[in-house]
Amino acid sequence: MRRTLLRDRAYEAIRDAIVAGDIAPGAVVRDAELAELLGLSRAPVREAFSRLVDEGLLESKPQSYTRVTPVVAADVRDAAAVVGAMHELVTRAAVPRLLVDHVGAMRDANVRFAAAVRDGDVDAALRADDELHDVLVRVSGNRAAAATIARYTPLIRRLERRRFGEGGNCRSAGLHERLIEACAGGEVDEAVRVTEEIWRGLEELVDEAAH
Repeated sequence: MRRTLLRDRAYEAIRDAIVAGDIAPGAVVRDAELAELLGLSRAPVREAFSRLVDEGLLESKPQSYTRVTPVVAADVRDAAAVVGAMHELVTRAAVPRLLVDHVGAMRDANVRFAAAVRDGDVDAALRADDELHDVLVRVSGNRAAAATIARYTPLIRRLERRRFGEGGNCRSAGLHERLIEACAGGEVDEAVRVTEEIWRGLEELVDEAAH
């Protein structure tokens, strides 16, 4: 159990640093250096590297290097298509099961999201965005969809963070509000349509970045 916790700690720390840009695309990462920085042994860091390679945030050449992958628009577009489809799936399953408290949690998250966007606080904006959509993921009870979303969202977040930091908008609080109202009214098809619109907007963001 301890080994699993250490591995997860290493994975989350390194993943978050890559997504935030603290470890830049193309940067070489070394297990010994990161292990010392994180106060861990090299074993959980190496395990984290393996997982991050599998998820597309690191690339490795045996006996040569391990480095952060570049932000490739095609890879982000593919990830966005998969994650968007999973969000549509969980939305369709979750809306009929939502309780008043669930909708309230979504509203609270959207208030924080809108405030963070106004303040230019990218960390808070993306955290609130995750919390809003995670309500639907959890209520749906679809663990396969949840795992897929967790796996591919970091690839997307790298681009979102970069564009947001350049002064662009994250996903609109207005779209979130439409989603919440559809959820509150039990309008499954409308909630799915808004979810699709949210992810279509992200695909447009990827296309902009590619040019």
